[in-house]
Amino acid sequence: MTTIREQLEAREDQFLAPQAARSARTKGRLVPVEEDPIRPAFQRDRDRVVHCKAFRRLKHKTQVFFAPTGDHYRTRLTHTLEVSQIARTIAKVLRLHEELTEAIALGHDLGHTPFGHAGERVLKKLVPGGFNHYEQSLRIVDVLENEGRGLNLTWEVRDGIARHSKGKHGLPVGADPEHRASTIEGQIARVADIIAYVNHDIDDSIRAGILHPQELPAGAVAVLGDSTSARIGTMVADVIEQTLEGGLAEVRMSPEVLEATLGLRSYLFDAVYENSRATAEFGKAEGILGGLWERVRREPERFLDGGTLAREGLDAASRDFLAGMTDRFAVRLYEQLFIPKPWVELAAGPVDPMGASG
Repeated sequence: MTTIREQLEAREDQFLAPQAARSARTKGRLVPVEEDPIRPAFQRDRDRVVHCKAFRRLKHKTQVFFAPTGDHYRTRLTHTLEVSQIARTIAKVLRLHEELTEAIALGHDLGHTPFGHAGERVLKKLVPGGFNHYEQSLRIVDVLENEGRGLNLTWEVRDGIARHSKGKHGLPVGADPEHRASTIEGQIARVADIIAYVNHDIDDSIRAGILHPQELPAGAVAVLGDSTSARIGTMVADVIEQTLEGGLAEVRMSPEVLEATLGLRSYLFDAVYENSRATAEFGKAEGILGGLWERVRREPERFLDGGTLAREGLDAASRDFLAGMTDRFAVRLYEQLFIPKPWVELAAGPVDPMGASG
């Protein structure tokens, strides 16, 4: 008698496009495990990501604006959810594996630092050999989660997480095979990332008064649309149409839409990500992380993971500790370690503010 999982795997074979990944044909896990009787492999991976601690911490990590007081600014968690929604929409229309796409999208930013991209720039300077959040994301799912046992995800999900990043000048589509995911589902997660952040960062920047809609590049707006929903709709439809036209060999965008998308990204770097108003507080964030880096390394046994210290040394343990922090944890620890606390006299009776000792 077949299990529910086997029935679902058979359904994948019947419905999915030939180019789609199949749960039953995964390249496997780092540590072989018995298959779940109900959930196929990629669905199981999606569930593992959603239930891990690093995923929950994303709600208190900066997307663009450090410690925003408004309720409606994006955090790293809401960004991740928007990426997942866009990626799954594209995968569904193309008859690709939705749960593999979703698992990659949900896990792509697990290794992001506190204080957004400014935090990543600080750790690049502090950590010997540099720091990349996508490498840290893979380290989290392979090593750090689950009390050091990792999440033991499938090769396909790990590959998508490791190859999602584009940086300031990288291409969301059309990258050489060495720098793009091996599965088309992983490539979808990569393009969904830029579709999400370009649009929601514009939205947040307008909300913050950093941008005004009329200041957006006129050429890009003419191609993509004059609202967040219109631009996302244009980009998603273009990816679907172009990828279908290419026979699902790889994820594609038309030259016109790709140029407009990259133009908006360049504009955001100039007007927002490197804008003095938007980044004014990041100088303080640099001081916080720099101070914590030096302080925890003076007492590693007090702050850092002993197992990592023994196996990989002080640099790796310090990197894991700082990269895993939420914004508020980093601020709170800095206050505890560096900000003098007011002295409260324990004796009964009023305190003489003019009293002197010695």
